[in-house]
Amino acid sequence: MKQMIGSGLKDNTPNKFWNFSPGFIGVNLVISFVLAFSFCPACFTSVEGFKKIWDSLLLTFLLSSALSYGGSVAEDYFDKRMPWIHFPAKRLVFETVAYMVYAFCVSYALIVIFVVWIRPRYTLETLPWKLLVQDTKLPMILAFIISAILISRSFLVEWRKAAIEAEQLKTERYAQQYQSLKDQLNPHFLFNSLNVLSNLVYDNPDTAAKFISQLSKIYRYVLDVQHEELVPLAKESEFAENYLALQKIRFEEGLQYTISIDKDATGFLPPLSLQLLLENAIKHNVASKANPLKVDIFVKDDVLVVKNNLQSKSSMPGESAGIGLANIHKRYALLSNQNMMVKEDGAYFEVSLPLLKMN
Repeated sequence: MKQMIGSGLKDNTPNKFWNFSPGFIGVNLVISFVLAFSFCPACFTSVEGFKKIWDSLLLTFLLSSALSYGGSVAEDYFDKRMPWIHFPAKRLVFETVAYMVYAFCVSYALIVIFVVWIRPRYTLETLPWKLLVQDTKLPMILAFIISAILISRSFLVEWRKAAIEAEQLKTERYAQQYQSLKDQLNPHFLFNSLNVLSNLVYDNPDTAAKFISQLSKIYRYVLDVQHEELVPLAKESEFAENYLALQKIRFEEGLQYTISIDKDATGFLPPLSLQLLLENAIKHNVASKANPLKVDIFVKDDVLVVKNNLQSKSSMPGESAGIGLANIHKRYALLSNQNMMVKEDGAYFEVSLPLLKMN
């Protein structure tokens, strides 16, 4: 089975800036110098004064680096498991709480190590554990600032990405609507339809009236859904019934079809996706009384399946090659994380469309 993979897969490569790059080191050095200067400006006026605060500089650098790196890791973790676009409030609470707990634990651990290392008179037994908790106040303030910056950045990046995807979806939808209208209005389609109709008017007026009714329903549906992102399964299956009934009048015994969709079946599809699949089946396969084209449409495990027997026509110059399938695939990639699936085994051609949920 060939599964079509979305083109918008997220790049999970770690951000180079946070991977202890020169930029990362430089930013955290600046932060450590600023913090040290804010506590003792006079220490930077002499060599002796600077020697007194080098250990503080080391501690603030380690704290800043640990908090910055931890924030980037938390951001990457929650980006994968709790996207802003789907869980904004939950993401804000969970990421903030998780990062602040991390910041406290790391800050406290570094301060303890620093005190034991710099001040040998202390041992693990004599350390003022409770007093050292107060020393985490400044790192926690720094962690809060880092968290605010990273969360704001992450939210804006996700919002921008969602806006771009929405615009892409709109573009794809308009392109598909234009193509569908063009296909329905092209001279070949109209010629075939009018030719069938002209033969029916005199021979079978009742069938001609039915043909006109089916044709009008097809055009009406195309116009009704042209501004929709998703349409209910019931509407799309009703359209498929009208479209196939119209083609049945044209091909008679050359086309056989079954639509097995329970009335209680729910879900949504990109509009006119069934039309593209049925057009492909009829366009690329022989449909004659001797070799009828058989089309089956059914729902299985929340997936709409369109299946037809393979009896391919000889390829014609200028004939489309998978444009309809590519169009549906792109719209699925923009609408959800579910993929259209295509299966071909030499005897049958089968396309599976996941039924989507309306947000």
